[in-house]
Amino acid sequence: MTIFLQQVINGLTLGSVFALVALGLTMIYGILHVANFAHGSLYMLGGYVIYLLLASVEINYWLAILIAAVIFAFIGMVIERLVFRPLAGKPPLNPFIAAIGLIFILNNIALAAWGASYRRFPPINIDSFHLLGATVTVQRVIVLGITIILIVLLYLFLKKTAMGSTIEAVAQDPEGAELVGINVNRVGAVTFALGTGLAAVAAGLIGPLTLIYPTMGDHITLYAFVIIILGGMGSIPGAIFGGYILGLLKCLSAAYISVAYNEVVVFAAMIAVLAIKPTGLFGRE
Repeated sequence: MTIFLQQVINGLTLGSVFALVALGLTMIYGILHVANFAHGSLYMLGGYVIYLLLASVEINYWLAILIAAVIFAFIGMVIERLVFRPLAGKPPLNPFIAAIGLIFILNNIALAAWGASYRRFPPINIDSFHLLGATVTVQRVIVLGITIILIVLLYLFLKKTAMGSTIEAVAQDPEGAELVGINVNRVGAVTFALGTGLAAVAAGLIGPLTLIYPTMGDHITLYAFVIIILGGMGSIPGAIFGGYILGLLKCLSAAYISVAYNEVVVFAAMIAVLAIKPTGLFGRE
């Protein structure tokens, strides 16, 4: 029972990070219909920027995350404007190649700036407590709590603000939204900013529990696409629930089967869901 509870706690922590990254990715896909394979590299750079702010500038942890979120929101807008907007309406292969090129550029920027060695955040929230025999670190509680708060804030933003309603309108019918005077390009830039900002926050939250290295974004990108396929392409609830499902599957399978086979379990689950419901858990026809 203790092992099960420990892995559930670990899975919820990992799932929170997956959910934040997948949320940004699915929003970008829902608006721009672009599979941004460089999203994980932006997540990785977000981790490095927060590490730099903590280790070199020595500022407050929460302020570092906020600064990184703002920086990467701006970077996201620049990438949308210079890389993906000119490719709108072009064959799907073009944005795909552009995204792959971005991966090489961003990963090599990290290599040139910080080298290939692993980095660790300075000690943050190292306290822990016991819950029914399982050890729970304060940072894991923070990851889960902040993720829930961000999901609620994102929901309120989409449902209660004019920009949120505009984003939903463009996601449902971009041509119709443009006909009624909505600036689709501006909506795309805002969505990209939100997505990349969430990726930076996710890296900052998980940073104290893991290591930072130049290729850390590669796996997160793969998992994020598994999540949005599992949950349903363009579905925000699907990204959230898919993230937590994937996190729990990885941790529980690692404990009860083998670490070597947890990715097999993840992809087997995705195939099983798609065999039963090809549009994903929350996808629509």
